Amino acid sequence: MNISFSELEKQIDYYFKNKEYIYEALSHSSYANEKKKQRKSNERLEFLGDSILSLVVSQYLFEHYPDLPEGELTKIRAALVCEKSLHRFALKIHLGDYLLLGKGEAHTGGRERPSILADAFEAVIAAIYLDGGLESARTHILHFIPKNIPEKHSMLFGDYKTALQEVIQKNPEEKVDYQLMEESGPDHNKTFVVEVYLNSNVIGKGIGKSKKEAEQMAAKEALALMGYEDAS
Repeated sequence: MNISFSELEKQIDYYFKNKEYIYEALSHSSYANEKKKQRKSNERLEFLGDSILSLVVSQYLFEHYPDLPEGELTKIRAALVCEKSLHRFALKIHLGDYLLLGKGEAHTGGRERPSILADAFEAVIAAIYLDGGLESARTHILHFIPKNIPEKHSMLFGDYKTALQEVIQKNPEEKVDYQLMEESGPDHNKTFVVEVYLNSNVIGKGIGKSKKEAEQMAAKEALALMGYEDAS
């Protein structure tokens, strides 16, 4: 094996004793197929990583939020381990740059595909677990878990409008209003542009394939400008 993953190891602050684990974790099935069974794909590691991720996140939530009922804990865990969140975590460590893909997959945008990145993120968790044990995997996972989770429920679920409203409600005299600024394109493929106002000031702008999506994107931008980093 002549492939080096040293830059990724720096990104995740974990250095593999057995490099074969990280090699397998980054080997997409399209790459393994091109190698004609000389390589294993990362699918089995993804399976293991999914369970480790769920265990670590469950224990973290159980220990840090003793007042939250089971239903809330379940919803938060689901939001933290869903494809959307794992894709975002993978982007933070530029995981797509290190993926081993088949030529066809590479040429059709596989490095940016959310499902591939999310699966690889889980596979890397399993690789760390097999190489360094549960505590190493736990340390890696907890780097990505936001603090003050109960205050960020809505952002975890992608409901940025509710999250923004919760922030603004701290000042009862403030008022949020969404205005449709532009609607373009044919009926089957429309684009909407919405601006969100705080009193009379524009605090965010969003574009989407529906008015509702554009409003969510405008609220997301407003939250990011206010310094809520988990809105991005």
